Amino acid sequence: MEFRDLKAQYLNNRTAIDNAIQSVLLESRFIGGEPVRQLEEKLAEYVGVRHCITCANGTDALQLALMAWGIGENDAVFVPDFTFFSTAEVVPWVRAVPVFVDVDADTFNMSAKSLEEAILAVTDEGRLVPKAVIAVDLFGQPADFPAIRAITQKYDMLLLEDGAQGFGGKIGDKMACSFGDISTTSFFPAKPLGCYGDGGAVFTNNDEWAELIESYKVHGKGDNKYDNVRIGLNSRLDTIQAAILLAKFGVFVNEEIDAVNETACLYSKYLSEVIDIPAVKQNFVSSWAQYTIKMPGVRDRLKDILAQNDIPSMVYYPKPLHEQKVLMTNNKMYTDLNTASMLSQTVLSLPMHPYMSADEIDKVAQTILKVKK
Repeated sequence: MEFRDLKAQYLNNRTAIDNAIQSVLLESRFIGGEPVRQLEEKLAEYVGVRHCITCANGTDALQLALMAWGIGENDAVFVPDFTFFSTAEVVPWVRAVPVFVDVDADTFNMSAKSLEEAILAVTDEGRLVPKAVIAVDLFGQPADFPAIRAITQKYDMLLLEDGAQGFGGKIGDKMACSFGDISTTSFFPAKPLGCYGDGGAVFTNNDEWAELIESYKVHGKGDNKYDNVRIGLNSRLDTIQAAILLAKFGVFVNEEIDAVNETACLYSKYLSEVIDIPAVKQNFVSSWAQYTIKMPGVRDRLKDILAQNDIPSMVYYPKPLHEQKVLMTNNKMYTDLNTASMLSQTVLSLPMHPYMSADEIDKVAQTILKVKK
């Protein structure tokens, strides 16, 4: 059994993917080829924004957004305490300070209540200027953007959606990666829509920010890459990766989103009465990057038993951000982070992908239920 079965996905889409790669090889435009432009147009249309700017990876996408906003020294950027390191990592890169915010135990996403507490505490202290919020669509479900947006508007702050795990999710009819003033995603292979290497994208309706990001991602170019008008990055999506994403896109939209939601429903049917399962908010749709349960007191034992039965599992994440050594030096806690700390001790992510069979789901569920008896 695979945790995220990329081989099955490839075999299901083999002809289209092979043809896409072959086309790039024959054209031999490996940087900035036509598939990159086509992909940006398709993704912008799907998400429902004016601009999609692809880049080298999801971490760069976040940094490019902060650079376009001019975030810098003495600025506070509020990030959820329970997420992957890169969400906070980009903040010191632009010399700003990450401020950690607690999350909700049922959805794993940023707590609007904790966010406002942190903003008020930073404001009262007067050391930093609250500038931006990075809300993460953790494990596939969009953050509570109606509540978070109300807070950023109240305090005149910018909202950045980290949709690295959430591409394909939505709230009502509005798609993930359209909720922020700028939104980003990742095409890391195990993400809901993944390529066969690294890749990322930035989404926005703001023409000025889009133009800046286009410049920053290619060495701060002006009219061309040899006219450098600002200090930037080297962060371009390879043509082969764009072609692969184009080949996979139709199946992702038309088949895989429904398939992972069916898998999640089966897991929940088996486990909901005895296990603390992930909750999806009303009117929200998750793209299920992970299916994560909470197993207080027995998480590590269950992980070992699953491994003994050839069932892979992962702990996302074993340490909240405020406990990461490199982020502790210039930071302090402005709000309680108790839920994030609790989750890091109890969560376990189960195999989850569009190509799981009913028998595989049954095997995982029955193994878990035996441990709970």
